[in-house]
Amino acid sequence: MQKKNNLKKILFLLVVLMAINLVGSKLFYRFDLTRDHRYTLSETSLNIVAQAKEPLIIDVFLKGQFPGEFKKLQTETQQILEEFKARNSNITFQFINPLEDETQKDTLIQSFLQRGLTPVNVTVNDRGKQSQEMVFPWAIATYKGKSTKVPLLKNIMGASTAEKVVSSVQHLEYAFANAFNTVLTVKSKKVAVIKGNGELHDLLMADFIKQVRENYFIGTFTLDSVAKKPNESLAYLKKYDLAVIAKPTEKFTDEEKLVLDQFVMNGGKTLWLVDQVNMEMDSLYNDAGSTLAFPRDLNLNDLFFKYGVRINPTLVKDVMATPIALATGEKGSATQYTQYPWFYSPLVFPSSKNPIVSNLDGIKFEFANGIELLKNDLKKTVLLQSSPYSKLVGTPVEVKLDMVTERPNQAEFKGTSNIPLAVLLEGSFHSVYQNRVLPFDEKTFQAQGVQNKMIVISDGDVIRNQLDKDYQPLELGYDKWTNKLYGNKEFLMNCVNYLLDDNGLINIRSKEVHLPLLDPEKVYAQYSLTQWTTVGLPLLVLLVFALIFTRLRRRKYAR
Repeated sequence: MQKKNNLKKILFLLVVLMAINLVGSKLFYRFDLTRDHRYTLSETSLNIVAQAKEPLIIDVFLKGQFPGEFKKLQTETQQILEEFKARNSNITFQFINPLEDETQKDTLIQSFLQRGLTPVNVTVNDRGKQSQEMVFPWAIATYKGKSTKVPLLKNIMGASTAEKVVSSVQHLEYAFANAFNTVLTVKSKKVAVIKGNGELHDLLMADFIKQVRENYFIGTFTLDSVAKKPNESLAYLKKYDLAVIAKPTEKFTDEEKLVLDQFVMNGGKTLWLVDQVNMEMDSLYNDAGSTLAFPRDLNLNDLFFKYGVRINPTLVKDVMATPIALATGEKGSATQYTQYPWFYSPLVFPSSKNPIVSNLDGIKFEFANGIELLKNDLKKTVLLQSSPYSKLVGTPVEVKLDMVTERPNQAEFKGTSNIPLAVLLEGSFHSVYQNRVLPFDEKTFQAQGVQNKMIVISDGDVIRNQLDKDYQPLELGYDKWTNKLYGNKEFLMNCVNYLLDDNGLINIRSKEVHLPLLDPEKVYAQYSLTQWTTVGLPLLVLLVFALIFTRLRRRKYAR
């Protein structure tokens, strides 16, 4: 009788398990029990990965012997990729150790560098002992032969490795979703780089153009044709979705302004990078070590005034500044370079919660101008502003290299801090030519535009990349003289994505992740206690449980 009851229980259990398995194969749900829901993918990410109808392969180069912080990055990367894979079985990923073969190490490092996959040399501290490890915090996403690189580690100046990893984990979903969007989505939107008014040469913004080209069509639009064929020029410009005006140095005619104005009224997005002061760093490298900074007239004041901002012909002087490298030492001796803070080159750390600047590193400005916000119906969001220890310097003014020896007085900066340097404008814009005589007859003229967005930055050098000794463009934001990498590239790409993004990808940047970090000093001070607590105590508990369990079994079956 007992055996019969046991057989019934076993059969019932098998039926229940088969039913659960059958239901589980039809229904699917994953539970994210983390406090910050770091593994819950956004609706935008889900929509992007749903487009993968064929294998989407991700190669992650985070495998090998490296510090614990990068082990954490490896784990978090694997878990977020498992979430993507769970949503689409066409997604496959593998972790690769690029330096596993010692005989090919130098060749592989060189090939990675050529592809822009720069390694990170990490110092590992273990109870006072230090060692160096090389890590490639990158991944490659490939779909139908099209590949793009995925940065896994965010560069943050002055941050510890642990702090960088926390920021990087917060960035992972966006990094992969953006990469998937690049390889899965067919390009449709067009970006126009405006030329004809002394804007930056393409070589000096080559890295920006290269990056934009991954997701959008990009081409040059010259305003020279406006003088002869203004109507045709306007009609052609309307075919673009975004116009980038990068550091013009020559006056805009009224005809050119009307073309740009009507482009805005018809829904065209614009990214302005404008210098209202004529001042270049190169002009300081002369025998006197000084030059005159003076206002630049671009004939754009009335246009910006109508849109709700004014870029003043002033220079922002900021104690929170980026350094410049100057040659020091006696003549005839080997040239040595010393870094000095350059107060006309503000280092701006975003404080706004807008997704354009969320989780960004410091952005380098050079001879930036102050932006004044004016009252109108548009929504204005200050994306970037100077530090609390900054002030405006009127022009014309003499700028000297020897100001690097200055010791700023904090009293100078009272009441003049937090000067806007980049502003987002959103809403229905009014034409600057509303109730004015048009410079040319335009039958499609609109006095008020549709809902639109525009970003105004008071420094054209934010988009400029440096050149190496062979006149090849370096990465945007990299300063070869001080060997520092700033967040200019990511900031500008966020601007472009925000202005053109219609699938909410940029909003993933607002996601916040909270990773608990150990205090290294406390760990070192109580190293033995920490080891016993984290390793010994669980083993001790397990041993006590095993002894109690064994003793109870002996008492039960000894009877």
